Amino acid sequence: MARTNSSKPARAEQPSGEDAPNPVWFKPVMFGFMLLGLIWIIVFYVSQGALPVADLGSWNILIGFGIAFIGFLMTTRWR
Repeated sequence: MARTNSSKPARAEQPSGEDAPNPVWFKPVMFGFMLLGLIWIIVFYVSQGALPVADLGSWNILIGFGIAFIGFLMTTRWR
């Protein structure tokens, strides 16, 4: 008897456009932004405002949240 099905599995279609997976660097950069923002805020509180940038004062909190927010925005594009 002849077999009509080949022994090789059918190829999945190549994802295009928005369905394509993220590049390898995407996840480390995403988590890096979130951790950097958290570390920025922790350093500000532990150093009692002397670090990371003393001249900015309480704006350091906003900068830390902004850096972390970039990482959280990247999670919406993670596939």
